[in-house]
Amino acid sequence: MSWSTFFEKESQKEYYKKIEEFIEVEYNKTTVYPTRENIFKAFELCELDEVKVVIIGQDPYHGENQAMGLAFSVPQSQKIPPSLVNIFKEIKRECEVVNDHGDLTSWAKQGVLLLNTVLTVEAKKPNSHKNCGWQTLIDNAIIEINQSENNVVFLLWGNNAKSKAKLITNKSHLVLESSHPSPLGAYRGFNGCNHFKLANEFLISKNRVTINWKN
Repeated sequence: MSWSTFFEKESQKEYYKKIEEFIEVEYNKTTVYPTRENIFKAFELCELDEVKVVIIGQDPYHGENQAMGLAFSVPQSQKIPPSLVNIFKEIKRECEVVNDHGDLTSWAKQGVLLLNTVLTVEAKKPNSHKNCGWQTLIDNAIIEINQSENNVVFLLWGNNAKSKAKLITNKSHLVLESSHPSPLGAYRGFNGCNHFKLANEFLISKNRVTINWKN
């Protein structure tokens, strides 16, 4: 199945129609991030049958010119956010590569699905769209990936992401969990987690091409 087939199926469901109605109102009455054309960017850049690694974030950045439809990613022109700084520190420790900007598009194009559990947010109001139905869509997307036999690595950082572990029942996949990479949580298990190295070792063991973690 492709993501287009998946979305065609989901768009017939009542919850999805409510999301569409909600989004239409919100984008017309206030400032919402990311821009409309980037809401589904993660799916557009990483086709379903090409997914190798799934990284689950929460909701988009709520500051101006930050959110770009990819979890943890910001445009090159923007300052690297604190959680991504810690992600890059861990990558440097594990893989000895240095990332000097926050745009993770190159990861997405290699098969890393950078998936927020909520796909839109009102400006300056974190979690403002958490109850509009996005989480149902994302859960269904995770279930769709779970059904594949493509040997996917799920990186679940923090309690929000870890709550999705129950959806991943297929033993052909690898689930790695740690604390969130935010400054408040990184020292509780994310630092030193070796997730990026372990992900590539798993992909090698399944004869899949590894991820170049330098963006």
